[in-house]
Amino acid sequence: MNNMMKITFPDGAIREYAEGSSSLDIARSISEGLARKVLAASVDGQVWDLSRPILQDSSLKLLTWDDPDAKNTFWHSTAHLMAEAVESMYPGVKFWVGPPVDNGFYYDMDMGGQTITEDDLRKLENRMSELSKTNNAFLRKEITKADALQYFTQKGDEYKLDLLQNLQDGAITFYTQGGFTDLCRGPHIPHTGLIKAVKLLNVAGAYWKGDEKNKQLTRIYGVSFPSQKELDEHLTMLEEAKKRDHRKLGKELGIFTFDDDVGPGLALWMPNGTVIIEELEKLAKETETAAGYKRVVTPHIAKESMYLTSGHLPYYQDSMFPPMELDGVKYYLKAMNCPHHHKIYSAEARSYRELPLRLAEYGTCYRYEQSGELFGLMRVRCLHMNDAHIYCTKEQFAQEFRAVNDMYLKYFKIFGIEKYVMRLSLHDPAKLGQKYINEPELWLETEQLVREVLINSGVPFVEVPDEGAFYGPKIDVQIWSAIGREFTLATNQVDFAQGRRFKLEYTTRDNSTDTPLIIHRAPLGTHERFIGFLLEHYAGKFPTWLSPVQVRILPISDKFMDYARSLEGKLLKLGIRVDIDDRNEKIGKKIRDTELMKVPYMFVVGEKEANEGKVAVRRQGKGDLGAQDVSEIIANLKTEIEHRQ
Repeated sequence: MNNMMKITFPDGAIREYAEGSSSLDIARSISEGLARKVLAASVDGQVWDLSRPILQDSSLKLLTWDDPDAKNTFWHSTAHLMAEAVESMYPGVKFWVGPPVDNGFYYDMDMGGQTITEDDLRKLENRMSELSKTNNAFLRKEITKADALQYFTQKGDEYKLDLLQNLQDGAITFYTQGGFTDLCRGPHIPHTGLIKAVKLLNVAGAYWKGDEKNKQLTRIYGVSFPSQKELDEHLTMLEEAKKRDHRKLGKELGIFTFDDDVGPGLALWMPNGTVIIEELEKLAKETETAAGYKRVVTPHIAKESMYLTSGHLPYYQDSMFPPMELDGVKYYLKAMNCPHHHKIYSAEARSYRELPLRLAEYGTCYRYEQSGELFGLMRVRCLHMNDAHIYCTKEQFAQEFRAVNDMYLKYFKIFGIEKYVMRLSLHDPAKLGQKYINEPELWLETEQLVREVLINSGVPFVEVPDEGAFYGPKIDVQIWSAIGREFTLATNQVDFAQGRRFKLEYTTRDNSTDTPLIIHRAPLGTHERFIGFLLEHYAGKFPTWLSPVQVRILPISDKFMDYARSLEGKLLKLGIRVDIDDRNEKIGKKIRDTELMKVPYMFVVGEKEANEGKVAVRRQGKGDLGAQDVSEIIANLKTEIEHRQ
């Protein structure tokens, strides 16, 4: 009789199974429906093949398509299927690596002088479809290093032989499906038949090991799904994402630019982009003033000694620009606002009566992002942060932290953000004193404080280990754009270390002294990242209150220019952003060009409108709204802007 083992499921339930049962066996014992959907399994935190036997008491999570680890397993398996198809059509090809990536996979290969064109990708897709229908299992085999070396030596495959150099017996596995065998640690899905839909996206060149001194290999990118419907939806999203690319829209709409003479990652904001920045700042200032924040301004540089006190230099130095030396003293460009705000707090004696003290600043920070990581507005070296620091007592913490979360929810409503999740980032006890401040009890205490606030607030959240800030746990706010792409918007952090480092104190009710807790928060993140998100979210069609130009007046001919200018004057007096298309062009072209610039309102004026004191109104996305009385449309427009509708 087989010995029994205990399997613990994510909900805490424990069931007994015979030793050697696989994850697929366990899935079948729950339901055949689940067994058909599960793709891989997490066993004691490691992703395994479903067929791999479990030999001892373990925790088990069955992974379906919605789980990121299952998607990665599915895409990695598809990379192997693609390699099998390539090998069958291009004999002699040698393979390097074929990992899953965000939204798909790739495989690097040495084609031995053969070429693959875009047309060839369609032929490869057809071959992959044929191979998937054979339902070949992905078979795992542990192999000695000597046997693995012999296998690839016989094949003359220098790439796999190179990979084997750093591997030892007990850590080497082969995977085979059909006629294709590869050196791979896995895991993989059960069989090829689960891969129902594949799209090979493009062919590129890639240097072996990423070194330009090495041979250039052929890289094929692709994506796959369990159904054709899901693939079609994904491809539609990719096409829409191209149209909404913030770099493309930013250039077309005159929002921002980059220049080699200024430097990489240093955005120049054009007039249209500056309008958006100022409107976002106006919203933030109104919101924060109503919430009791006080505004401060701090310099762009500071002495090394301050960053040594804060601890940022030991923990964060790689992300800071190199120091500059003046009069024998090192100065750093400001990478974060918090130490400056702590100095403002300590500039005066503080009493419990002043707490919570909320200091806010749209501060300019500089971070040395690696050149390969720079990406439009999403990863830059100069950023303008909607930053604030709240100094409070432990008793005030829960209310203050929740108030910050409520501010997020208010902003989500204004910007039409419907899907979001809070990521509670925790510490790793094994890294205390290295990556994290060595205060084990405070870590556990503050993490529980944040957890309770999130639970009591009823907001969706997930817990993520080993991603906290070095001085305390934090919440990263993940949001999704209108086309379903995920962005990291902002952060809300707890800090139990900086107060003591800067000797921040306040006088308590009993006339003793204590150190405040500090909350770091940035609900709108940075101008750069948030405007990049908004460009995609709105596809460049900003709501009227945020649009750089809110109204464009289109006179049918020069004869009606005086009427157009009188309308312009009325709108300008009310603070409405307006311009006139005074080009000698037909009205149809003026309308089309204004549509392309995504201006919310067009006022078309001709003889009839001038005589009757009206305008022919066109609305972005809605077309012709007909003739309207000037005073009526202006009143409606003013209401729309003031209420940020």
